[in-house]
Amino acid sequence: MKIVVLVKEVPDTYGDRKLNHETGLADREASEAVIDEIGERALELALTYADANAGTNVAVLSLAPGNATATIRKGLAMGAGSATHVSDEALRGADLGLTAETLAAALRRIEFDLVITGNVSTDGSGGMIPAMLAELLDVPHATGLSSVQISDGEVSGSRAVESGVQQVSATLPAVISITEALPGARFPNFKGIMAAKKKPFETLTLADLRITADSPDAARSIMLTVAEKPPRAAGVKIIDEGDAGEKLADFLIENRLA
Repeated sequence: MKIVVLVKEVPDTYGDRKLNHETGLADREASEAVIDEIGERALELALTYADANAGTNVAVLSLAPGNATATIRKGLAMGAGSATHVSDEALRGADLGLTAETLAAALRRIEFDLVITGNVSTDGSGGMIPAMLAELLDVPHATGLSSVQISDGEVSGSRAVESGVQQVSATLPAVISITEALPGARFPNFKGIMAAKKKPFETLTLADLRITADSPDAARSIMLTVAEKPPRAAGVKIIDEGDAGEKLADFLIENRLA
């Protein structure tokens, strides 16, 4: 079985995250770049299955800037067998549509039985890539899974919904996304870090995937303006003069909070 895990380089969740006001894009120099934690959890799921099932091939795929090589190699150090890095200046500022089409083209090239992703990234927070990939690849998908079971021809798991828990399954090949309910990732050890230097690492451009930025595949949406979030205004202070309850009720009604 071949499992491909999508990993993404993002600004450190615990560091400063800012937008470049000129480009409207994330300022990736504002904090340390790391693999998104949800992507690491997805990789841990694949590696855990591979540990128990000989012959499983785990690969990582990332669409990221050219300087993201070291970050992607962490996936190899954790235990993935190979990595594919899609990098092209024309992808700078790519929207979800172009991102999904590029990743789908890369997945067709790599080939897969199962694609595992996180449910939502901590930078863009789009949350639509897993479903878009399944549509483009014409395979079933199961999203937002809080538990996962993988077998030779099927993947299944549970998904929390408002009314309870759904049990879902899909035949392979398929795309799934997982939530933070899955276990955290293992730490790369020294042996893994050294082995990562010798593992296959392929870098692809849009030309390799036969996608051109000036074609219908290009981004369909752009950001027109960007501005700092306005500072919080001072709150309303209610002084109790015997009618605080009435004033509070009036405030809640006026602001449609009651």
